[in-house]
Amino acid sequence: MVADGPAPDAAEGPGKAPSAGGGAFPGAVSGADRGAGDGGAGSGERSRMIGVAIPIPDPHGAFLQARRASFGDPLAHAIPTHITLLPPTEVSDSGLDTVEEHLRGIASAETPFTIRLRGSGTFRPVSPVVFVALAEGIGGCERVQAKVLSGPLARPLPFPYHPHVTIAHHLPESVMDRAFKELAAYSADFEAWGFSLYEHGQDGVWRPQCDFIFGDGAVPSPGGSRGGPAPA
Repeated sequence: MVADGPAPDAAEGPGKAPSAGGGAFPGAVSGADRGAGDGGAGSGERSRMIGVAIPIPDPHGAFLQARRASFGDPLAHAIPTHITLLPPTEVSDSGLDTVEEHLRGIASAETPFTIRLRGSGTFRPVSPVVFVALAEGIGGCERVQAKVLSGPLARPLPFPYHPHVTIAHHLPESVMDRAFKELAAYSADFEAWGFSLYEHGQDGVWRPQCDFIFGDGAVPSPGGSRGGPAPA
């Protein structure tokens, strides 16, 4: 299946990500106020780049990450396999607690749903991306994504949301063609148990910081330093 338009990926590189809320809430940070911790100039508050996504569980996630690496994608090992909910977005350190409270509330009101991955798709020629498509679970992803991009994380997107799993990005056309063909018959089913908050490190790697479990609270991801149980 070929998608009818591109969608930003949660962790295909931070680019020039806008601040959450378009600068309309206290946690939003403009580029001019970026703290030294992010390599930016200025004396304003420190900020960080975050993303929110549904992780693809192993063995499916590890398999697709290995396939992405086999195509020579330099981002393969910097980005855990995922379905984007919030693309790269800059938030201030002081605004992160508000963001986590927002995400915790969304997760607690949701229930797990099935995702079925079937075949490959592409956003070319509009955007140089080849992906694995969703045959089931699109509605669940759309519902959760709309909730995530509200309140403190409200921000415009350049294209309509289209849930997908990227397997090749900004590679030569011949390699993109190969990725499209080799994943055309791919199939995997799993339950979406929740979503994760990711942070872009100074080494260029996106790491999960906190897991938000549907119908429950939030717990720190392995190696993550944020999160905690939902308040009673």
